[in-house]
Amino acid sequence: MYQNLKNAWFTNPRKDILAGMTVAFALIPEAIAFSILAGVDPMVGLYASFCIALTISIVGGRSGMISAATGAMASLMGPIIAKYGIEYLFAATILTGIIQYLMGILKFGKFITFIPHSVVTGFVNALAIIIFMAQFPNFVDANWQMYLMVIGTLAIVYLLPLLTKAVPSALVAIIVMTIISMSMHLDLRTVGDMGEITQALPFFHLPNIELSFHAIWSILPFSLALAVVGITESLMTATIVDEMTDTKSDKNKEVKGQGIANIVSGLFGGMAGCAMIGQTVINVKSGGRTRLSTFVSGVFLLFLILVLGDVVKNIPMAALVGVMFMVSIGTFDWSSLKTIGRIPRSDALVMLVTVAIVVATSDLAIGVVSGVVLSAVIFGWKAARIKALVTSEVTGKKIYNITGQLFFGTMTHFVDLFDYKNDPDRVTIDFSSSHVWDHSAVTAIAKTTLKYQQLNKQVMIIGLNDESKRLVDQVGLAKPSGH
Repeated sequence: MYQNLKNAWFTNPRKDILAGMTVAFALIPEAIAFSILAGVDPMVGLYASFCIALTISIVGGRSGMISAATGAMASLMGPIIAKYGIEYLFAATILTGIIQYLMGILKFGKFITFIPHSVVTGFVNALAIIIFMAQFPNFVDANWQMYLMVIGTLAIVYLLPLLTKAVPSALVAIIVMTIISMSMHLDLRTVGDMGEITQALPFFHLPNIELSFHAIWSILPFSLALAVVGITESLMTATIVDEMTDTKSDKNKEVKGQGIANIVSGLFGGMAGCAMIGQTVINVKSGGRTRLSTFVSGVFLLFLILVLGDVVKNIPMAALVGVMFMVSIGTFDWSSLKTIGRIPRSDALVMLVTVAIVVATSDLAIGVVSGVVLSAVIFGWKAARIKALVTSEVTGKKIYNITGQLFFGTMTHFVDLFDYKNDPDRVTIDFSSSHVWDHSAVTAIAKTTLKYQQLNKQVMIIGLNDESKRLVDQVGLAKPSGH
């Protein structure tokens, strides 16, 4: 047990602590911005980020992943606030957590295996573009000092690692640029300009709503949407971190962990959240690997709010913009541009469609679902091909060697493969190179044998693999309905 605890928390303490601190700085403007997007006080997003990061570090299924208040979730909260008020948002957050926990128990995490690599690549590239574009509003009416500070931040981020990797370059860049801005009294937009930061602890709070079926039913559609979006983004992020760190994660545990984290957030005045790929990339690239990095990001975030609130308010947005540019560049899968001409056209189409929909809608869940649906349609189209190689024996018997998959999409074509009237009295259908998938497939075989029997011809079915044979025996080649 001690060894497991050490592996999960303390194999990389120095880098994890520094990485968590770096992430905490990047969480503040994001949490404030997402609070404004949702139409709530900035502290709602900050409390949510603290509660979720702290909780998920303990109960999550993916070490080193950062979860907090996110834009994808915040964009769904506006109607709740407008129609019912803040207390119902807290209740919806708790209900979201409960739904996600139930999803984890039902092992919804396994559905991530149905997401093709082309969709994952499209998701990553779209997210990188969104992160990059999200920085543009900071340049509206910006002066030359803003541009210089962004350039200076990027210089530190990329050049410092050439000298030393003892400290995350992004953390150094934020600290150095804040010192320069404060000491020189530069005319720059700061974190404090985004929203009021109150130096107060989150407190336990049961949502003040009417406890009735009607009230729960009113927020259920919002909570379901939040749960699905949150799980989709979290599982995608976990998969990406798996690949970045060459490690595995427990997807179902992560789903349950996200649920617990959102329940805690709702009980302490926070809004629903999920995994954040941008901050996760900062954490991983800063050396964060274990649960300690996620834990530190939450604790240090609260420390910044309570103790260093006045300093945090003076952090120039230009420094954070520079860091997020680094995140965008590091997140984008540049190799996909080189391979797009070599991969199958269908995969390239899926990747581009996923990118286009995510960028156009800023909704990661819609983009991922669209990519998966398109992949399924393309796969179904390719799979819906079935052929028969016909051979005749000197004994007068005719053999149909079936190739391809027999399922609902090919059953009609399968029935049309045979020359019922002109075939000899003995026909063999060989499934050695095929597979029978469903009830529709068995019905197609039954229809075929019936057509031959009506002509007083004998049909022999051979070559069924074990799974296909079990299905045929289970359903039976009884006379199809309608005959």
